[in-house]
Amino acid sequence: MTLDAQFHWGGAALLALWLAAFGLSLAATRNGAVPTGPATQEFGPEPEPPAVVALLANRWRSVDHAAAATLLDLAARGLLELRQPADDPAQSTVHLTGKDAADLTPYERRVLDRVTERAGTSGAPIGAIAFRAEERAKAWNGALRQEIVAEARLRGLSRSRFGPLLSGALFLTAFGPGVLFALGAVTGGHNVRGAVAVGIIPAAALLYVLTRALGERATPLGLERAGHWAGVRAWLAAHEDFAPLPPAAVTVWDRYLGYGAALGVTGRAARLLGFDAGDKRRVWSSYGGAWRPVRIRYPRLRPGFGSTTPQLLQLAGAAALVAVGLLLFAIVRQPDWAVTDGPDPSHSLRRPGLLLCLGWVFIGLLALLLAGRFSRWTLFLAFLALMPGNFASSKGWMSDGMERPGPLPGETVAIACFGVLTVYYLALVVLERRDPHTLTGEVLRMEPRKREDAPRFLALDTGDADRTVAWALPAGAPEVLPGSVVRLAVSPATRVVRSAEFVTA
Repeated sequence: MTLDAQFHWGGAALLALWLAAFGLSLAATRNGAVPTGPATQEFGPEPEPPAVVALLANRWRSVDHAAAATLLDLAARGLLELRQPADDPAQSTVHLTGKDAADLTPYERRVLDRVTERAGTSGAPIGAIAFRAEERAKAWNGALRQEIVAEARLRGLSRSRFGPLLSGALFLTAFGPGVLFALGAVTGGHNVRGAVAVGIIPAAALLYVLTRALGERATPLGLERAGHWAGVRAWLAAHEDFAPLPPAAVTVWDRYLGYGAALGVTGRAARLLGFDAGDKRRVWSSYGGAWRPVRIRYPRLRPGFGSTTPQLLQLAGAAALVAVGLLLFAIVRQPDWAVTDGPDPSHSLRRPGLLLCLGWVFIGLLALLLAGRFSRWTLFLAFLALMPGNFASSKGWMSDGMERPGPLPGETVAIACFGVLTVYYLALVVLERRDPHTLTGEVLRMEPRKREDAPRFLALDTGDADRTVAWALPAGAPEVLPGSVVRLAVSPATRVVRSAEFVTA
């Protein structure tokens, strides 16, 4: 066996050993079964806070509904007040009571600060608690989880799944297979750059698997307390009228509502009190003096949305190319183009369907190239359209299409549509020459697009309507954070933001 083969087989063996050790570690550190206690309404002499109970109820994997449970618990303790002015629980509001909040845990302080930020002195709808930016929501909830885990460890209810020695050993040995594979590549005659790439790939894969497994697991005391709270959950679930309770019911059920949210019983209250990124199409705003929901429409399919004048000219040229190209192709094509020769005419490249599609695909590729939308996927689709199996027979409409003079019905519709689209893009070019409009309002949301070079959606609340249509912020424009009050110079025709000036950051 050659030296490079020995290195490769050694790397494969070390990789298998690492995976086996990792699997044994997962099996040895899994949580034990939670002994469900008897149904009870007692919390215990020193009950854990609802946020910690949420960690136990989710088997130490997540802290789902912990923020909502903490808010309900703060309301039960008198630091917040939840009001429901009408029959719809979604219209409930949250208010500060001014009670001393000195003895709060870090995660309780975090929830209270978020409510204070949104509610101020006059209160706010509970829907306004949700974040307007997904990045900030993830960062906030990530910090909240760390604080809850720290509290659970302090109480002796949770611990790291892998100890420092085990996690360190798995981390270091994860590089071993990659090192052997890299040495095998070098001794096999490959260059250093290729060897480094071969060595990095298995190490990166193993480290990814390891980091995904890192987390929390139960302690014996944690399993015992989880069993007690499972009994509390059974007692709450036995009350049929408990699950659909609204958040304002905390005035009647006191701390039971917060614990019910942590245990997943009061799903309605937990769902309404969201601390996530919120609804993209319905955002609560107080710009203009009073809280109200603002509905946002994103014009994703609007032709010319967010395009500059050069881009509009490109699109107009591409649409005109399709319209003119289809018309000329229909005029110049002749029936004798599809004449087949030879003993086996079924294999002729001059089959009617193939000739028609060749013309259509060629015109489409030229138009996409002119519009700047040409990509490798375009060529792949063109290849699929021209596969020989698509034209097994030249009979039917394909054959008639070569013999019929003038455009086919489908071609006539396409020529008309792309002609109208050309006029539309040229009209937008003319409208873009007008002076921009000026708008002042609060940024509700900033939504990215699938393509990195595409303009982002900017939803603005001007305070005079309950509906708004998102504007297009160019990809290279400075970042505008939700909650900022800005003055925009915009083009209504293409909804492009030409400039943005901060009034209040």
